[in-house]
Amino acid sequence: MEKQKITLRYSEAFKQKVVFEIENGILTFSEAKKLYDIRGGATIQSWIKKLGKTHLLNKVIHIKMRDEAEKVKELEKKKRELESALAQAHLKIITLESSLKVLEENSGIKLKKKTDTESLSGVSRIKDSKKGNTE
Repeated sequence: MEKQKITLRYSEAFKQKVVFEIENGILTFSEAKKLYDIRGGATIQSWIKKLGKTHLLNKVIHIKMRDEAEKVKELEKKKRELESALAQAHLKIITLESSLKVLEENSGIKLKKKTDTESLSGVSRIKDSKKGNTE
């Protein structure tokens, strides 16, 4: 048997009463939450944003050094450049793999894909051996 989820909806008058009591120092956030059995963690805060004076809400203030903002902008620019380079590299890989697939289909020859650990000298030996076959 499934447990039914219960959603509580509070009337505007109730919300205004709670906000009024908090704004006038009659109750604190935690006291109002406990007294009226308000379950959501940010419920009362959202009511105050909507109905009350926002001076009661916690504020986040960012304090930065003067050069810090420039440094952040520079790092964000570098990040965008690196992301763009990575995207271009991925497109190049996809293009090369597609070209390789078309070449294999058209020629009927199964080409061995090189791994990163294989040396480039192996590539030149394959090219030399192919030249020898055609001469």
